[in-house]
Amino acid sequence: MPIEVGMKGRAETVVTPENTAQAVGSGLVPVFATPYMIALMEGAAVAAVQDSLAPDEGTVGTRLDVTHDAATPVGMKVWAQAEVTAVEGRKITFAVAAYDEAEQIGGGTHERFIIKPEKFLGRVRAKGNA
Repeated sequence: MPIEVGMKGRAETVVTPENTAQAVGSGLVPVFATPYMIALMEGAAVAAVQDSLAPDEGTVGTRLDVTHDAATPVGMKVWAQAEVTAVEGRKITFAVAAYDEAEQIGGGTHERFIIKPEKFLGRVRAKGNA
């Protein structure tokens, strides 16, 4: 099945002491950390397209332009949604948004590229041996 505009994905978690800004060093307070919000958005984007990829394909994130607009306390559920907005060759663009049980906490755009993991990792290994 080809990747098409409108495909959607979702990822969710619960805020724990381990995924707070205080724990990861991105802030001083015990609220859901921006790096984890971004990871959740990326996970939603992967979920949107993974089943449409060939068995020897995957995607890697290459660009994010997001805001983190509201804090979420420990114990609250958070989730992200991603929707494909454009497909240009191997580049896939998504609208992403994150929510907690009270409100939207962030949003923006995300780009991923379709890769062949074996070939991709070969280039990475070669870079490490340079």
